Amino acid sequence: MEDTIVAISTPIGIGGLAVVRLSGKESLQMADAVFRGRKGKPSEFKTLTIHYGVIHEGDFFIDEVLLSIMRAPHSYTTEDVVEFSCHGGMVSAKRILDLLIKNGARLAQPGEFTKRAFLNGRIDLTQAEAVLDIVSAQTEGAHTAAVAQLEGHLYRRLEKLYQHLSNALAHVEAHIDFPEEDITPDTRERLAEHVRDAIGFQEGLLRTARDGRVLRDGVRTIIVGKPNVGKSSLLNALLGTDRAIVDPQPGTTRDTIEEVANIEGLPLCLMDTAGLREAGEDVEKEGMERTRRHLQAAELVLLVLDSSKRLEKIDRELLATCKEKPLIIVLNKMDLGQIVDANYLRDLTTCSISLKTGEGLDKLRKMISIHLWQGKSRESFREVFINARHQEALQRSRKALEKTSQAIAAKRSFEFVAADMREALAALGEITGRTVTEDVLDHIFSSFCIGK
Repeated sequence: MEDTIVAISTPIGIGGLAVVRLSGKESLQMADAVFRGRKGKPSEFKTLTIHYGVIHEGDFFIDEVLLSIMRAPHSYTTEDVVEFSCHGGMVSAKRILDLLIKNGARLAQPGEFTKRAFLNGRIDLTQAEAVLDIVSAQTEGAHTAAVAQLEGHLYRRLEKLYQHLSNALAHVEAHIDFPEEDITPDTRERLAEHVRDAIGFQEGLLRTARDGRVLRDGVRTIIVGKPNVGKSSLLNALLGTDRAIVDPQPGTTRDTIEEVANIEGLPLCLMDTAGLREAGEDVEKEGMERTRRHLQAAELVLLVLDSSKRLEKIDRELLATCKEKPLIIVLNKMDLGQIVDANYLRDLTTCSISLKTGEGLDKLRKMISIHLWQGKSRESFREVFINARHQEALQRSRKALEKTSQAIAAKRSFEFVAADMREALAALGEITGRTVTEDVLDHIFSSFCIGK
C-alpha cells in the first residue's frame, strides 16, 4: 500500500458539493502542490482541521474549496487522508482529480479506501461489508441493521465463538503434545460439550440469514389480477408515487414494472404485471406470459380482486394458481360495496381496501410487514443478521464441528479431532477476515463504488 490513491467520493452530477479524497503517505505533499490557503501549507496543518483556500494549477484558478486534514492513524484508512470539498457539478471535481493524478496519485479501485481500512486493522471484514450495506440501504430497517453491524455487533459474537473454539482446540493440542497425560472420559465429555455449544451458537446465527436477506434485498412481490382491477393503482399507493400509468382502459400495463417500496422500514421488491385475460395483440400476449413467469419466482403474491363484483373465471383460476404461494388477497373497491363470493376466499388472508379513498391501506401495509418480518418489532432491526457469504462459511464451519463431535464420540485420536476443529476455525475466520484469501477480498470490494 505504498501508493497514494485518489477518487471522487460523491456521485458525479449537478449538486451543491463534491468531495475528492486522497489517502496515502504522500497525501499532504500532493495537497501542498495544488492548494493555496491563507495560513500555510496542508503539510503544516494540524490533524482534524478544515481550511479554506483555492485549488490552482500554476497561476490558473480551478475552484475554491474546504480542505480537511486527517493525519494517520486517526482517519478512515488509518493513513494520511486529505479531502477537498469543492463545488458540485460535472467539471470541478474531475479537474481536481486529474490534477492530483498528474501530481503522482493513483486512481483508487472500487472500495479501495475501505479495503485499506480493513487491511490496516481499523475494521474487520464484517464491518467493511456493513459500509456497503449502509450505502446500499433502501429503507430505515436496512440502514439500522447495517449500522449495528458497523458498530461490531456481528464481529463481537463471532469473536466470542472463535475464542471459545480456540480455547477448546488448545486443550486438544495439549493432549497431543503431552501424550503421557491421561485422557479421561470426563475430558472427552467436556470437549464434546464445548463443541455442542459452538454448534448451537452457529445455528442461532444461521437462523438470521433469512431476515438478513429481507433487510438487504427485500422480498420479490408480484401484484396480479385481471385488467382494470387496480394493480397499478396499488403499486403507486405502496410506493407513494405515480410510478405506473393508471387508466380506465383495460390493458394499460403491457410489461412488468419493478420498484422497491418501503413498508414500515422494510424493502418490498414490487412487480406490477400485465393483467391476465384473453390476449389480443402479440405485445399483450408477451406481457401476460411474463406475468406467469414472474409469478413462478415470486416470494409473495398480492392478488387484487374487485370486491364489488362476483368472481369471474379468471379470478378463480388465479386463486387456484396462487394458493401454493405466500398470498394476500387484496379486495379493492370496498367503497362500492362487497359482494365478492366469500366461499372461494375461506381460510385465505384477505384485506379490504379502497384505492380511491385510501381506506384499508395502512392495514394492508401492516399485513405485508408481518409477512416480511414474521411479527418481529422494529427494535429487532438492530439485531445481528448474517449475509449469504457469512451463511456459507458458517455452514462449512458447522459441518466441520459435526465431524469433530462424531470423532469425539467414536473416541478417535485427538489428531483427527484437532484437524476438524482447525477446519471449523478457518471457516469462521473467513467471515471476519482472519483467514480470508485475496480472491475473496477482491470479490467483496469490487461491489463498492469508487471513492468508498
